[in-house]
Amino acid sequence: MKRRDMILVVDDTPETLGFLTEAIEQADLTVLVAVDGESALELLGQITPDLILMDAVMPGLDGFETCRRLKQVPHLSHLPVVFMTGLSDTGHVVKGLEAGGVDYVTKPIVVDELIARIRVHLNNARVSHAARAALDATGRFLLATDGAGKLLWCTPQAERLLAGLLPGTDGQIPGRSPALAAALAEGLIRLRQTPAVAATGVGEVFSLEIPDGGSTRRLDFSYLSPANPDEFLYRLSEPAAGRQEAILRDALGLTAREAEVLLWIANGKPNRDIGEILGISPRTVNKHLEQVFAKLGVENRASATALAIRTLAARG
Repeated sequence: MKRRDMILVVDDTPETLGFLTEAIEQADLTVLVAVDGESALELLGQITPDLILMDAVMPGLDGFETCRRLKQVPHLSHLPVVFMTGLSDTGHVVKGLEAGGVDYVTKPIVVDELIARIRVHLNNARVSHAARAALDATGRFLLATDGAGKLLWCTPQAERLLAGLLPGTDGQIPGRSPALAAALAEGLIRLRQTPAVAATGVGEVFSLEIPDGGSTRRLDFSYLSPANPDEFLYRLSEPAAGRQEAILRDALGLTAREAEVLLWIANGKPNRDIGEILGISPRTVNKHLEQVFAKLGVENRASATALAIRTLAARG
């Protein structure tokens, strides 16, 4: 059975919600509803729709701020948001587009026009998502920002490397200083504007050190090219991880993949997270781990972790 696209409708008026729910369901689309911005963000923490139809003016958290907040969440930033606004509220159109909306419809809503716009943006989103999924399937660690250094999107692999650095739905960075995100944005802008990079598109790297428990992670960013107007593409890497994998591989007689698995085990990652990071299934991770245990002569993760840490410390 073909999956039906899912539309989240956010409006504080029961009559409007009822009218839109009926119209959208008749178009063979699935509808979710939220009566305000806060409940919409809460729902988005559990379910990811394909498109959001957002009332611009609502009590409490209005549609503009709701859109801004969800656009700060990497796995939600790709969602097309279509604003609903009054016919005479032309200023709302500008605010909606500045907040990250892709389109708007005016009230009273013309159903045929609304459904047509929804289908256009669903198709555009599918094309964009497929392109980014293809990038990630090839193991690409890529991200894109606007001209001000604000994150627009990143591939899932890049998102995992940036975990803990990116802002949540409230715009804050859990457990991190906001200054760290500001340093990232400033660094990426400087990198793009470096004369050598601006002229050739290559040649420079911006490095950012991120406190991680008792240690420090280093991430390297290189500028690739403009992706679209006011959209700039970067590659992300973590060179320290590569060196550590090589140390474990050579010192312990492991394959490259086994060394990767052991390194992430030593960093406290469960099999499921390791599978997502490396692009393999948790079951495959477990198979590699069995081989690691056998080669190291240990029986559990704790012993393997201890040996990995001692090996890295001795070669550090």
